[in-house]
Order: sequence, then structure tokens, then C-alpha cells
Amino acid sequence: MAKASKVNITPLHDRVIVRAAAAETKTAGGIIIPDSAKEKPQRGTVIAVGTGKKDEPMTVKSGDTVLYGKYAGTEINIDGEDLLIMRESDILAIV
Repeated sequence: MAKASKVNITPLHDRVIVRAAAAETKTAGGIIIPDSAKEKPQRGTVIAVGTGKKDEPMTVKSGDTVLYGKYAGTEINIDGEDLLIMRESDILAIV
């Protein structure tokens, strides 16, 4: 379950801040995945949204669950929490 916390940072223009979902610890068959073999999650929750570009309003909003590319975004640490900051164009879909 995701924490519902406010972030003291506002991304600029078309940037969003995403809290990545926890990596899977078990496979569908029940096999436990070790930490060294876990993949970076590609799903997360938007927690802050910029104002958008001049001609393009933002389509995602805070609280949306999104899918993004494997190498999308830049990892940042805010208040001891690891988050991702990325452009809205890096987001592939809203779930």
C-alpha cells in the first residue's frame, strides 16, 4: 500500500514525480525472487505534476497509476524517499 504523503517540491513544466511501485518478490508460480534478480518496476503512482507546456496541458494528475519505460526518469531522493522525476512524454499509459 502506497504512502499518502505530500511532497514539498513542484516539478516544472511537463515534468512529473512518480513513486515507483514495489518490485515483485514472488513469481506467479510461488518462486521467491532474490534481490539481485529483481527488475526495476515499470509502474508507479504520480505524486506531483508540473504546470505543462504553453501549448500542451498535462493529461496525468496526482494520484494516477502510470506505466513508464524501463529506463525512464531520473532517480531522486526527497525526505529519505526514492522517487522518479520524468517528462510526461516518458509515461506510456495511465492504468
